[in-house]
Amino acid sequence: MTRRAWHCHLAAVLAYVAVAVVFSWPLLPNIATHLTGDPGGDTGVYVWNQWVFQHGAVVEHRNPLTTEHIFSLTARPVDLTQHNYTVFLDALALPLMSRLGPVATFNVVYLIAVVLTAWMTFVLARRVTEGATIEAWLAGFAFAWGPVLVARSTGHFSLVAAAPLAAFLWCLHRIDRSESARDAVLAGLAVAWAAFCDPYYAVYCALIATIYAVSRVVRLDWRPTWKHGVGTWMLDLVIVLAVALVIGLAFGRGRHFSLLGLPISVRGLYTPILVVTVLVVARVFVYLRPAVASLELPSPRSLRTVVAGALAGAVVLSPVLYGASVQMFNGTWVSPPVYWRSSPRGVDLLAFVTPNPSHPLMVWLFGQPQLAAPSAFVEYTASLSLIALAVIAVAMWRTGLRAKGWVTFTLIFTGLALGPFVHVAGVNTLIPGPWALLRYAPVFSMTRMPPRFAIVAALGVSMLFALALAHLGRRYPRQRRMGLVVVTALLAFELWPGPRPLYSASVSPVYDLVRDDPRPVRLLELPFGVRDGVTSEGDSTARYQFSQAFHGKRLMGGYLSRVPSRRFKEVRESPMLTGLLTLSEGRALGATEEAALLAAAPNFITQADLGWIVIHPSRTPPALRAFVLRAWDLEEVAAADDAVLYRPRR
Repeated sequence: MTRRAWHCHLAAVLAYVAVAVVFSWPLLPNIATHLTGDPGGDTGVYVWNQWVFQHGAVVEHRNPLTTEHIFSLTARPVDLTQHNYTVFLDALALPLMSRLGPVATFNVVYLIAVVLTAWMTFVLARRVTEGATIEAWLAGFAFAWGPVLVARSTGHFSLVAAAPLAAFLWCLHRIDRSESARDAVLAGLAVAWAAFCDPYYAVYCALIATIYAVSRVVRLDWRPTWKHGVGTWMLDLVIVLAVALVIGLAFGRGRHFSLLGLPISVRGLYTPILVVTVLVVARVFVYLRPAVASLELPSPRSLRTVVAGALAGAVVLSPVLYGASVQMFNGTWVSPPVYWRSSPRGVDLLAFVTPNPSHPLMVWLFGQPQLAAPSAFVEYTASLSLIALAVIAVAMWRTGLRAKGWVTFTLIFTGLALGPFVHVAGVNTLIPGPWALLRYAPVFSMTRMPPRFAIVAALGVSMLFALALAHLGRRYPRQRRMGLVVVTALLAFELWPGPRPLYSASVSPVYDLVRDDPRPVRLLELPFGVRDGVTSEGDSTARYQFSQAFHGKRLMGGYLSRVPSRRFKEVRESPMLTGLLTLSEGRALGATEEAALLAAAPNFITQADLGWIVIHPSRTPPALRAFVLRAWDLEEVAAADDAVLYRPRR
């Protein structure tokens, strides 16, 4: 790389740093005291990720992919292989944690992740546009600070680290032209990097590679025609009848009828609309008349390239792959079932063209969605830049921009983001989308939340945006500079998220006493619970682990992205913990069960090495509080911020 190129990249990064500060304001002056997400939600777990990784690697000098700081009464250390552990971000935090503390470290790493995502997108766009620097910089700006990723920075911080997606596409772009083993190794490393940011991103890379490989092997010739034969007329007639049937079922009174003497009972519209969808898709194929133009089997060089990339990624991911293989072998691998109708939905079709929901004007008109519905905001925001879409449309109209590859790429992931059934304006049309089938495929089924495909679609739009600006600049060279100035101003105005809502990262001062206790005792938080992204028992919150990043004592419960059923069973093997789970859910204990637990309470404190108990009055059922105070001889030590600290008198 030449000195001029280095200067170009340095200038781009410095400009992105400035944008990161401005577009996260007022985070910088509150960097050690506030977070962009609620520490009682997923944000708290991501802060804990960085702390427990540093504690395991630096303090305990052990494998940081396991921990004994949660579920600490169970038989074996917790394997974090299936947890969304954000290893890459945790590694970035290592040199900062002891100097800045958990909160400031987390915020600094978040800003680094955003800048890295923007810069890597810039690198990809610069290659795609063959050196259009300003246009590439705007593409990085539009992607890293688009509504899709800004929304994820309020809870799903692993998804903010989207740089590996751009890096993988950059490698794939090089492989397409060189087929060199070096570029394949870089692609494999990019997949490993993606897995260490968020497992979804590694699966997305695999899906992108699959699409690319199929497009290279099979080339189709499309020969659309409106000519009709008897078969085509019959298909059209069946479609009309099927649509009429759906309309009749939707607006008619009865769903019981006879067809050719056979009684038919329809309880819902899922199956009829599925039939209509299949027929319409078949009709589209009849119109397009796709035919295999060529079938090119991979050459030995191509196969060597694939093997080189796979080996490079596997070597770097070997600790995680080993942990996954162990879990699969011993039956602790968690694989949630996929249901046809009740699996997670995708984003609303209109969400893609909704104005930036975080913009001050939108907040003024409709309120702050992050505060009104934080879970929906972080998961289902899919707004694409309207400025970018307008520029793309103008370029296609005025310059003949086609970019079929990027258009197809964007449409595929937009379709997947719609989920198993297409929603429009909040209404489930029951029309199955591509994800309805892909979610059953091995590997791809691990990405159970389809709205996150919108991130890849947004990356595709950013590439089309860069290409559109480059084409317009070449077509109208005299207006290029002024055009870029206007587009930059409009884009900055559109994407501006206003003063970002911040959440206090303060921790109750009662935990200071727990932290200062030199004994290696355990802490019990009440209400008590065990939870993962699918299942919950008792009543737990991510704030427990967020607080652990400050006091450092082992917890008996906990939260992970995936908790094996065996771990739930091991927790329930303790009669006392089972009783605490029951009471934490607001249910009552039987008289015999309560008497047995009261008798065993003193031994439990000793065997569990229980040094501290924190009761949160606003969330603790009265029966749970009464039982604990009755069972254990507790001394109240301190109380502050909905936390009452007790210790056993012994």
